[in-house]
Amino acid sequence: MSVVVRVIPCLDVAAGRVVKGVNFQGLRDAGDPVELAAKYFEQGADEITFLDVTATVEDRSTMYDTVTATAEQVFIPLTVGGGVRSTEDVARLLGHGADKVGVNSAALARPELIDEIADRFGAQVCVLSLDVKRTDRTASGFVVTTHGGRTETDRDALDWAREAIERGAGELLVNSIDADGTKAGFDLELVAAMRELSRVPVIASGGAGAARDFAPAVEAGADAVLAASVFHNGELTVGDVKHALGEAGIEVR
Repeated sequence: MSVVVRVIPCLDVAAGRVVKGVNFQGLRDAGDPVELAAKYFEQGADEITFLDVTATVEDRSTMYDTVTATAEQVFIPLTVGGGVRSTEDVARLLGHGADKVGVNSAALARPELIDEIADRFGAQVCVLSLDVKRTDRTASGFVVTTHGGRTETDRDALDWAREAIERGAGELLVNSIDADGTKAGFDLELVAAMRELSRVPVIASGGAGAARDFAPAVEAGADAVLAASVFHNGELTVGDVKHALGEAGIEVR
């Protein structure tokens, strides 16, 4: 896995604006995505992730415009997810400036989509986005959800991650719905479980509340750490996170 840990601000975008809530509920406006991405680039972010949380047909053109405008100002990798259902969607996003594309619900409905993306564009383009909840209904204790955590599937999260990697997913973006927006820290058990099974990079997401929360996620096995509200609210800068990681003996860019 990667030696240098990446710090990734995440922008949840709806109708051309960044939004944020708790456990994906009560979304509120957090600013202009292009301005925020440019700010995080200046702070030293290693990548930017955009998630189109509504992904409706009428908002899709807005998202393409947002990606293009961001790519013109921000010279680090952009990952874009939300509403990706075909390789044509991937091609369009890459054409507008995305470097990687996240898939979630459509891949669950039709797992062959992962194979198709990896075959056409390479595994490095395909990021499997997993919104995971704790449960007593699966062997691992973790279940995959859709619709921002509101709908539970019958898929064991660890089994699905294994299958997706075999099909060609080049990275796992593992978001804990239980921890999301709570600022109580990452779900370290979930991160460790994904690290144990994965031969591709694991991005830990959900729960960051303070600079001290990031190093334990890396120690649990994350190759990258992702956060949203702590950056959007100005509670932390990317530099604060990298400083805390460095103080813990973790190499950052």
